[in-house]
Amino acid sequence: MKIKICGIRSEHDVEYANIARPDYIGYVFAPTRRYVSPEEAAGLTRLLDKDIIPVGVFVDAPAELPIQLAESGVIRAVQLHGSEDEDYILSLKSRGIYVIKAFIVRTKEDAACAQRSSADMVLLDSGRGTGQSFEWENIQGISRDYFLAGGMDKEKILSAGKLLHPYAVDTSSAAETDGVKDLAKMRELVEAARTIHDP
Repeated sequence: MKIKICGIRSEHDVEYANIARPDYIGYVFAPTRRYVSPEEAAGLTRLLDKDIIPVGVFVDAPAELPIQLAESGVIRAVQLHGSEDEDYILSLKSRGIYVIKAFIVRTKEDAACAQRSSADMVLLDSGRGTGQSFEWENIQGISRDYFLAGGMDKEKILSAGKLLHPYAVDTSSAAETDGVKDLAKMRELVEAARTIHDP
């Protein structure tokens, strides 16, 4: 099972990622405490191991911003966490940009909406970076690959791998101590994901 560690925002974070070796890391380009500027992200990507995919996380940003960051190589995938519609998604895909669309899952119909999305990949979450889990039975019927988010600590990663078999898990706060990325925790989460083999 693959893993993305989100909220990377410093050279130390990138150094830890290069050691822990998640499949993806995430830069948050939305106004939160984990925000990084496009210029900062460009510098971090230059330090990032080429085997790790940098993902840009956006919330209702003008499409020009993710397009510019993707086409300049700062990021290699775009994750949309706002109310971006199908036209928005298709406008990015038409430029050859890999799109991950996040869906907040409160009901089975939310999962059905994710199932129908034209995004390359969907991410299923309880909210926008709340760090809380949601009722997994609501996604039992989904048949496409997806990222699973929402408080994904070591125990939830192992449980999800056995019960749901997601394509990948997405974690942020579980990789931190006092709001700062923690190398030991990052390694533990990556190792947990690596123990799960595709069905």
